[in-house]
Amino acid sequence: MSKEIEQLKLKVKELQKENELLRSGITSFLATGPTVNTPSQFKPIFDKAETTVRDYFTKLKASPSKGRIEINDERYVLLRASSLSFGFLNKIKDLYSDKGEKEAYLIGRNFLFDIAHVLGLEDAKSFHFKMDLNDPISKLSAGPIHFAYTGWAYVDILEESNPSPDENFFLKYHHPYSFEADSWLRAGVKSEYPVCVMNAGYSSGWCEESFGIPLTAVEITCRAKGDDNCTFIMAPPDRIHSYLPKGQDINTVNDNYDVPLFFERKKAEEKIKTSLKEKETLLKEVHHRVKNNLQIISSLLNLQTNYLNDSESIELFQETKNRIKTLALVHEKLYKSEDVEYVNIKNYIQSIVDLLSYSYNKEYIDVSINIDDELFDKFDIEKAIPCGLIVNEVVSNAYKHAFDKILKGKIDISLEIDGSICRMIVSDNGVGLPDDFDPNNLNSLGLELIDALVLQLDGDYSMESKSGTKINIEFLY
Repeated sequence: MSKEIEQLKLKVKELQKENELLRSGITSFLATGPTVNTPSQFKPIFDKAETTVRDYFTKLKASPSKGRIEINDERYVLLRASSLSFGFLNKIKDLYSDKGEKEAYLIGRNFLFDIAHVLGLEDAKSFHFKMDLNDPISKLSAGPIHFAYTGWAYVDILEESNPSPDENFFLKYHHPYSFEADSWLRAGVKSEYPVCVMNAGYSSGWCEESFGIPLTAVEITCRAKGDDNCTFIMAPPDRIHSYLPKGQDINTVNDNYDVPLFFERKKAEEKIKTSLKEKETLLKEVHHRVKNNLQIISSLLNLQTNYLNDSESIELFQETKNRIKTLALVHEKLYKSEDVEYVNIKNYIQSIVDLLSYSYNKEYIDVSINIDDELFDKFDIEKAIPCGLIVNEVVSNAYKHAFDKILKGKIDISLEIDGSICRMIVSDNGVGLPDDFDPNNLNSLGLELIDALVLQLDGDYSMESKSGTKINIEFLY
């Protein structure tokens, strides 16, 4: 009898406390029974979590005049369930009707999963800190109860579950009264696919934050489809496939099971970024080594000229060194560039001109370089190398032959784009080409190189000699 009296006294205290809260305008969440069903071995932990979460939700304060709802001094927002499920997916289906119903469903589904997963991560992090939860199981146990108090679903964790904090993590559970399935049932519409996407995202986000390992969840049966239960499987992304029912293509929406792409996409993006960074670093190192090797070759040629006596051989060696340095320059530019696919073509051509001016002692020649803005610092490396070598040959010839009798020499170099056609023009105001010049009868290495380089560009070129020499090259860009 004394035990019954003590229980009555406790009940009276609870009623008095609720009455005080009601008088102050604060309403509490009242759980009429357990908010989670778990295997027997986990029951003591979840019973403790029931108390922890109930204490958190002791106070609910609503102040519509301030547009504010607060629970335990945390601000919350209420959303209509159908807006995040039935209504949302149908709107997405309309917006993406051109892609077909299945593709539209996947777009909406992945969007909702990603949002819910992040919400689960952030809610868990905040709740764990506020309620001073530290070990993984305590953190997890609070999740399903918090889930129920916030209106997502009741959670029924099945016996075969193994919530271990490693790659063997496995959770199988039902969500009776899932807000998403309920919204479809209330609308009187039967879905062809599982619809409890946010439930899967939120619960896997909470568990991931609790255990510190990547987790995802898949709904395998759904009341909105006519199944008896909304049933989920949660596991690490790389293990989830092994837990799903056999004989199904889980990567399509034609069947009942579709693995959320959140982690797969996130991991793929990280792998691509890492791989790209590694390749860029490797390419820069390759350019650096090529540049160094070309400079070594140039230095060897320079040493070799010390053993030459005739001017013709020395000049030939000098021309060869300039060609090698032209190649080395582009590799130096790429090594220093943030983008290894493109080169600043104006800087590259300017460097070639500076090199030749010094080499031939022609600093007094005025050289102007004009580049279309579209090509300025985004010139394809595959086009830049032959263009640079052509500039080397044409400007070298001008320095050697064009200005013997010209006091104020001038060279103009331009690169312009017209649609898909790129045009490079190099002209000078020198003495012009010899009267007997025949472009079809090439007996100069420089002209042979120009011919070969234009062919490499898959382009055409023409030369003319009116008040100097002009070469016009056109190629697809």
